[in-house]
Parts: sequence; C-alpha cells; structure tokens
Amino acid sequence: MNKLYFGDNLEIMKDMLKQNPNGFIDLIYIDPPFNSKRNYNVLYESIDMEDTKAQKQAFADTWSNVGYLDTLREIQDIDMDLYEFLNALDKINISKSAISYLATMGIRIWYMHKLLKNTGSFYLHCDPTMSHYLKIVCDLIFGTNKHFRNEIAWCYYGASSPGQKQFPRKHDIIFWYSKGNIWTFNDEEVRIPYQDSTLKRAETTPTSTFHGIRTERTLHEKGKIVEDYWLLPPLVSTSKERLGYPTQKPEMLLERIIEASSNKGDVVADFFCGCGTAISVAQKLKRQWVGVDISHLAVKLITKRLMDAYGTGVRKTFEIFGFPRDIASAKELATATRKGRLKFEEWIIEVMLHGVLNEKKNQTGFDGYLTLDMPWKKEFVLIEVKSGNASLQQVNHFIQTIKKREAVMGLFVCFEEKVTDGMKQAAKKEGYYLEQSFGRKFEKLQIITVEDLLENKLPNLPPAENITFKKATTVKEDNHEVELDL
Repeated sequence: MNKLYFGDNLEIMKDMLKQNPNGFIDLIYIDPPFNSKRNYNVLYESIDMEDTKAQKQAFADTWSNVGYLDTLREIQDIDMDLYEFLNALDKINISKSAISYLATMGIRIWYMHKLLKNTGSFYLHCDPTMSHYLKIVCDLIFGTNKHFRNEIAWCYYGASSPGQKQFPRKHDIIFWYSKGNIWTFNDEEVRIPYQDSTLKRAETTPTSTFHGIRTERTLHEKGKIVEDYWLLPPLVSTSKERLGYPTQKPEMLLERIIEASSNKGDVVADFFCGCGTAISVAQKLKRQWVGVDISHLAVKLITKRLMDAYGTGVRKTFEIFGFPRDIASAKELATATRKGRLKFEEWIIEVMLHGVLNEKKNQTGFDGYLTLDMPWKKEFVLIEVKSGNASLQQVNHFIQTIKKREAVMGLFVCFEEKVTDGMKQAAKKEGYYLEQSFGRKFEKLQIITVEDLLENKLPNLPPAENITFKKATTVKEDNHEVELDL
C-alpha cells in the first residue's frame, strides 16, 4: 500500500528508520520551503459572500529562531561534521533564521539519507538564496564530491518586473545525489527528440565524424541526451494543472526525475509533499510512493487530487496516517485539551467532510460549511460538530441557524452513542432538498456519526461539485482514462 502521512516528517522518518534500518526507498525528491517566511493561503468560497473568494492559511515557511538550538544538539549526537559546520555558521554574521532553516533541513536530510537504499537517489529542489549552504549540508551527509551526481538548473521563461536593476531570476537549482556507487539512471527514458536540422545533417555526415550515429532512424529512436540544464515551462495561472498552491511544480519536471532515477514498482518518497505533484506523478508512472506533509489541508488536497485524476477507486490503493483511524483515537482527539496541530472540529470538517472551518463560529452558530456549485447558483451546506454531548435542543438550535443563514442543508456530526430518537425525528421533520430534481432524496438535515465517517460513509449530497480546491485534471493514457486494477 502507498502511504500518506500527516505530521512532522522528522518524527515520521525516525519511526520509519526503526522499522527499516537498512533503508527501503529508491528515490527521494523534496521541494522544501525556501526560508521565505511567507504564508501560503488556499482559496475557497466565502459563505458571507463579501468577497467572491476567501482565504485560509494552509502552509507557512516559518522556522523557530530558538528551537534550532535543540536541533543542533541532536545533530551533534548523530553527525559531528554537520554539527561543526552549522555551529560555525551560528558564530558568524548570518541570520538566526537562516541557521534555524539549515538546522531544520540538515537533520531531515540526514534521516532521508538513512532511509534510502544503497542504490537510491536524492533530489533536493531549492532556489539560489539557500542552495550554496544546502550543497555543503548535502556534501557532508552524502560524502563530499563522492556521491554528488548533478547540479541541475531548471530554467524557465516568464514576465519580469521592470526597474529591478539586476538580471531577472528565472531558474531553480536541483541537486542530485546517489547514496552509493551504484544508482539508477534511465537516460533513454528521458531523452528528447533531435531537431530536424540535426537529423538532416546526420544523413549527409560521414559516420566517423558524427559520433557513430549511423541512420536517421537511430536518431529518432534514441533522441538527445538531456544535459544538466532543463528548459521546461513553469505553471502559469491558466494551466490545467494549477490547484491554487503557489509553489506547485509542473508534472513534466517530476516525470523527468522519476523516470530517470527509478523503475516501475520502486518506492518514491516526498517528505514535503505540499499539493502532491511528486505523489501524483509516481502514481501515474506506476511507482510505489510515500508522502508526508505537516499540513492537514495538504493531505486533504493530495487525497482529492488523486481521486480527481485517477477516480475514486484510487482511495483503496493508499493509507492515510496521522488522523484518527478508529473510534478510540477519535474520542482521544475530541477530549484533547492541549494545543496540537489538529483539532477535532478541523479533522471532521476539513479532512473528513472536505469542508471549510468557520473562523467566526462563536458569532454565527455553526462550525463549518460546504459549497455546492449548483447550475443556478452557489448553495451552502452548514456543518455543526459536537465532540462531547449532543442533544435535541442543540439540533433544534442548528435548524434555526440553517434557516437564518438561508443554507439549503445541514450536517450535524456527533458520536453514535449521543444520537437520540428525538434528534432523528427532528431531522426527519425538516424534509428534503430538491426531492424531484435528481430523482433522489436529500435530507435537509442529516445526522452524521463519527463512526459513519470512519467507515467512509459520507453525507447524501446533490451531485454538485464542492469547489474548495480546484479540480485536478483526469489522467489519460493512450487517449483513454486510466482504469485502475484494484
């Protein structure tokens, strides 16, 4: 089974290493934050409709300027050379933020190195602001000039702002390292076609002066070997691949990396998987995969992306870790008082129901909502979540809120043991939405239990798209949609 994890990749990698002390991954690609201290937002339809789109912070490039000291001490215990390098930087005039970032990345790259098979490869995608420091970090971990394979420059075109008084920055850096002296490189899988002028020249040039190339057919079949500078277009705002994630990379880029440095059935991992481009491409190229992200919204987005692209059946091909998996862990999250990365309401609304958490729930009387893009207008479904006691009085209050907010439906979520006959009767009395329009009945008020959600029993909603995230393009193969063999 493929695996998708919500949580801190460091802790997850430590657990993985305990279970796989000799490594198990064939290819690791990471595109970590660039120490930019930016907050990345996702767009969704606002129920207030004051703005057409609202935003929610989903990803943050922030690093602790204090906690890095603990990380340095941990690095001291496992890699003295790496510690000495980072400690030396800490003593000179470099920002604490940069040191924190490098310590954060250094310890994680160290564990990624350990999780690779001896024949595995590691690709680190970074920008020029940190690439020179990260190169030294990788040299120390993988072996200086011993297992360094390439510094790849991904070059791209795009509009440039006038008045910068410098050459526009239009490339990213990708470092490629192998763990050992034997590694996978499928150069013929990623060759590019020769230009027509080259093919014509080959027809008239003697073999001895054209590197042993004998015929035009040979040129056509093999193509040109790709150099370490890649002219690949970036994603533009109108691209079909665009999902609204600001640092999203084109699938073409990941296809080249994965095809070159892994084979079908190999394990590909991305420990900063964001919106899941590496994961989606690994799925398409029939690789096994492991994805990790610290944002529950990222895990939700990747799940939706895979289901949009490969059909709902793909959900049976991977497991999700880090969220409650049974009723006991769900109750543990519901009763948790300490501040964690995930709250019970967030898990129910944003992960299980693919909705939007209401940041003003205390003033508006509901915890979240779904947006339905109906043919005639956008409609809203309100969500109320009870982590503890649930009562008929609370259901009746929620009914009044639904009517006041002019929502078309409501979902009342609680544990099964809290549902009473009175609550069920109150829900039934609200009747149905669009009873005649789709040939199906959609209860205006649905009581959904946590147990139902854990068994993947979703609410009965009209066949309209929930447009919190942009829909991923369906993957096609040989002019037909991919049919997954489950």
